[in-house]
Amino acid sequence: MVNDMGWWRGLVLLLSLMGAPRLASTQTAAGETAAQIPRPNVLFISMDDLNDWIGSMGGHPQARTPNLDRLAASGVLFTNAHCSAPACNPSRASILSGRSPNMSGVYDNRQKMRELMPDEVLIPRYFMDHGYWSAGSGKILHYFTDAASWDEYFPPKETENPFPSTLYPQERPVGLPRAGAWQYIETDWGPLDVTDEEFGGDCSVAAWIGDALGRTHEEPFFLACGIYRPHEPWFVPKKYFDLFPLEGIQLPPGYLEGDLEDLPAAAQRRGRNRYFAHIQEHDQWKPAIQGYLASIAFADAMVGRVLDALQEGPNADNTLVVLWSDHGWHLGEKEHWQKYTGWRASTRVPLIFRVPPGTQGLKAGTAPGTVCAEPVSLLSLYPTLLELAGLPPKANNDGPSLVPLLENAGAEWPHVAVTHLDRPGNLAVSSKGWRYIRYGDDGQELYHVDADPFEWHNLAQEPEHAGRLESLRKLAPTEFAEYVPAKKWTLPKLTWKAWEGGDLPDSSPGGEPFDIHFKNASQRPVDIFRVAPGGEREAFGTLEQGWFKPYGSRAGEVWLVTTKGGDPLGYFVAGEGMADAIIPD
Repeated sequence: MVNDMGWWRGLVLLLSLMGAPRLASTQTAAGETAAQIPRPNVLFISMDDLNDWIGSMGGHPQARTPNLDRLAASGVLFTNAHCSAPACNPSRASILSGRSPNMSGVYDNRQKMRELMPDEVLIPRYFMDHGYWSAGSGKILHYFTDAASWDEYFPPKETENPFPSTLYPQERPVGLPRAGAWQYIETDWGPLDVTDEEFGGDCSVAAWIGDALGRTHEEPFFLACGIYRPHEPWFVPKKYFDLFPLEGIQLPPGYLEGDLEDLPAAAQRRGRNRYFAHIQEHDQWKPAIQGYLASIAFADAMVGRVLDALQEGPNADNTLVVLWSDHGWHLGEKEHWQKYTGWRASTRVPLIFRVPPGTQGLKAGTAPGTVCAEPVSLLSLYPTLLELAGLPPKANNDGPSLVPLLENAGAEWPHVAVTHLDRPGNLAVSSKGWRYIRYGDDGQELYHVDADPFEWHNLAQEPEHAGRLESLRKLAPTEFAEYVPAKKWTLPKLTWKAWEGGDLPDSSPGGEPFDIHFKNASQRPVDIFRVAPGGEREAFGTLEQGWFKPYGSRAGEVWLVTTKGGDPLGYFVAGEGMADAIIPD
């Protein structure tokens, strides 16, 4: 029998004769170079606003997620994984940068990641800098791509718009009437009588990612797949709604009437919001749950397409897969709708790793069907992927690597998962079996989640649990970056030229680039085009109702705005510097 050293040396010789690219050294226990093996590819799948409503986590009995479940069955499912912030921007910023919100200062959706972390190297860029081809599609960061962090993106990274064209109803709202300016315009739902391909959006993302997985690559790849559903609005093809007949819809298992009564005032303010009362008033609770379940089923189908493309392509044996959701979602639990809270409905997320045997940082790979109940944070994705790929660690990663748990789900794990709310000092601590929530100096909560998984009984004032509360309180961070709001710009407004037919003015860009801040104040989605000299149009994607997005431009450049069907609505001509471009109603 050939010993291990001889086997690896034989493999290195064979690979060198074949001219295999991108080999990485491994070390023996004595520190000498034992061999070189190919670095693994990384398939990095994100989902948006997905709580524990997947079959393998049992969050809702009617959830239908066969593809997420088969991925979980093929690797390690973490059942006690938590986001580092219950909002898209800070959660994704922390995952991609490896920096905790209390260290970076990115606490909420209104801040801008690059204003607070201008030089931080994000995961795709780190892999690029170490010989990987980094590419992505769909929402990975919060409504921008950070173009310099990628080799390639779909839609093109230069647009800083991660969303392919998506078919939405022309007349909105469909499911929930608007109650005022406070209501998020995308809180709406309903079935669409279209195919997946006609719907576009995540289907287009899955197709682009599938194509990349179906090709051979000269370099190892880091491939990020951003599935937007079940983020609002909950419009997906009708066949997914048909899976959940309205008359049979079950309310969330975690809902309990009067659940806020034993909570401090700060928690009650955070829990009770206008959305849930408005939804109940219009008898839309069950239709909304149907929309969420349908959107999850659609997202699961798109994940299935990606997994099938991997399995059927040339990269199946050397690609590790990680799938995560940026945070959870309330559907009435704690009288709350949306996210932004410290309760498990908002913080607990699916997290799945599947690592093939022979991977640089985990030679045995992951054991199929493994379930790990240790408390882990999405902040650990960065260091874990670096260790698995055999890349040098990034010195300022704030989370521990999960490789010990991928190797042995029962390994000693001295860590807790901390979720930071929208201001310094407001946080939740998740341990094994217990959770602690703190609202600055305005109150505390303590839950024994093994016995009370829906956090119905706040034990913070119970004398017999004082020691437990104090021990968890001491595990919370003590250092907090200050909250710095996004810079506010007082900008000139470009003149809107309504379309009257004829030809567009000549586009004659010149000078240094700057941003034009487009805002869609109309009542429908629009498409944005940059017009090149000579009249050729460059598509910059769809700007949904109420959305705001900066696009790089130069003086004299013409920007055309059309309907989703391509009919011109009007245009702007860039001035000499930064400006607002408001698309009127």
